[in-house]
This record gives sequence, C-alpha cells and structure tokens, in this order.
Amino acid sequence: MQIITHSTAQITPAQRSEHWGQVIAETYFPLQLTFRNQSTFSGLLERRQMGQVSLSRLVTEPMQYERRPNHISQTCEEEYLITVPRLSPVDFKQLGREVRCDPGGFILERGDEPYRFSYAASNELAVLKIPKKALSEKIRDPDRFCARIIDARSGLPGLFTVMMQQLQALSDTEGHAATVLGRQIIEVLALALDDTIGEQDSVKTAVRAGHLRRAEQVIRQNLSNADLSPDLISNACGISKRYLHELFSDTNKTVSQFIREERLIAARDTISTNKSLSMAEIAYRFGFSDQAQFSRLFRALFGQKPTDWQKRRLVH
Repeated sequence: MQIITHSTAQITPAQRSEHWGQVIAETYFPLQLTFRNQSTFSGLLERRQMGQVSLSRLVTEPMQYERRPNHISQTCEEEYLITVPRLSPVDFKQLGREVRCDPGGFILERGDEPYRFSYAASNELAVLKIPKKALSEKIRDPDRFCARIIDARSGLPGLFTVMMQQLQALSDTEGHAATVLGRQIIEVLALALDDTIGEQDSVKTAVRAGHLRRAEQVIRQNLSNADLSPDLISNACGISKRYLHELFSDTNKTVSQFIREERLIAARDTISTNKSLSMAEIAYRFGFSDQAQFSRLFRALFGQKPTDWQKRRLVH
C-alpha cells in the first residue's frame, strides 16, 4: 500500500494556493478552492490506494471547496467522496440540501453534481473516494444518501468510521492486504448505509425497502445454490412471487438479472482472492454450467474476460 504525502511546508507562500489546488484535483477531482489567507495557508494530505478505493487524511486551516459545472463536464467516471470530520463541523450543500455535519457523523458527496463544502475552523478529515459502480454493486441507489448526515456514534456507521481510522494507521509495508481491505471497507460502508434506511423513509416505503433488502440478502447468501430461483427467494422472505417481482421493478432490474450480476460479482471477487481454483470451477460454483457463457457475461459486465481480470490481479 503506497502512502503518498503532500505538504505545504516546503512550498513558498506565493505558490501555495496553486500547489494545493493541484494536490486536491489529483487526490479527489478538480475543485475551486477558497482560502482564508493564501500566503499563510498550511495543509497536509496523506493518501492510500486500496484497490478500487483511496483513503486520505486531510489536515488544513479553514477552507471552502466548490465543485462547479465546468469541472463536471470533463468527468469520465462517477465517484463518491465519503467525508468524516474529526475536529470541527463541516457545512455541505448539494442537490438542494444544506446540512452541517459535526464530528461523530459523515456525509456522502456526488462527484458528478455541483456542491459547496466548507469548514470555518481548522479541521482533520478522513475521506474515502469510491467509484459509484463499486458502491452500487453492494447497495441499491446510493444517491439517496447524498447530502444527508449519517450518525456514526454507534452501530454499523460507527464501525465504518473506526475502520477508516484503523486503515489510516497501517504502514506501507502492509500493502499486500490493500486490495482486500479496500473491498471490505466498501462492504462495511454498504452495511452502514443500509442500517440507516429505516430512519429516513416513511413506514410504507421502509416496509417495502425492508422486503427488498431481505430478498437481496437471501440471494447473496445462496449464490452457490443451484436451486436459487424466485420461488426459493419469495418463500424465504415470506412474500408472494408476484410481490417479489414488483420489488425488483423499483430497481430497474428483474430478479434474474440481479441474481446473474451478483453471481458475476462474487465470481470476480473469488478470482481476485483464490488462485487455486480454475476458471471452470469458479464458473460452476456460481451457477454457470457453460464456461463460454460465463466468459461472455463477465466481459459484458466488467469490460474484460475472466482470464484477463485474473492476469491483471496477479500483476498488481
């Protein structure tokens, strides 16, 4: 796990604002920065890359960051920033919502929508940068959590912020575990967000969302089960098959599509972590009796063949 550190300590006062703008753009994405005092500004940023995600520690004096439409027009991949303030509150505005997040909570920011983010006192931020696609594989419609305060003083959200803090304490000598830890923190974040859904939705919506979460859980627990079907899922959830199909219509996917994608995701993760299994064994384990079909579907979802994915993982 390579740790990249940036500091203003060795930068001349006249160059600090430009330098820091480049650091922020490289670590997150282009933003308009407003300094309280450009010439005396000081900042420290440490970044760790862990597979698909990056984790950074940002320590600065009071700042304002703006994501403007002209920044977004050049965006190639949609990404989220999950920000945990450690020392002082942050003010955040996006999607027509304006919130203040105190230490003990965290917020999600969409990189493909304009926003304004600021803090009036010196702060330390833990920031996780994650591709939208990676989080969407674990929880439906992550956008609904953006610009909302997630209380992390207890429960799964608290576990997520503690995990971020522990990962920031790892040395670069433990890089062999970085990719695995990156996948795990995505899983914990998805669980933490899922844990807050009932607090935000109406009773009717919460019940429907609860049934959908239970159905998704049953599917993920039975990916290796050859008998996995809408009948098995509806029986395990205590709902009708018709209602099950209605629930998945909210996600713009059929039950079968969701099962197939989850099996492909599980197969991809197994390829990344288990070198002893052959491609045929992995395909069969997750319900693909035809290896050619498995390869075709894998490529359609991830943009490369399973064997190419495996070679890429072995290189890294």
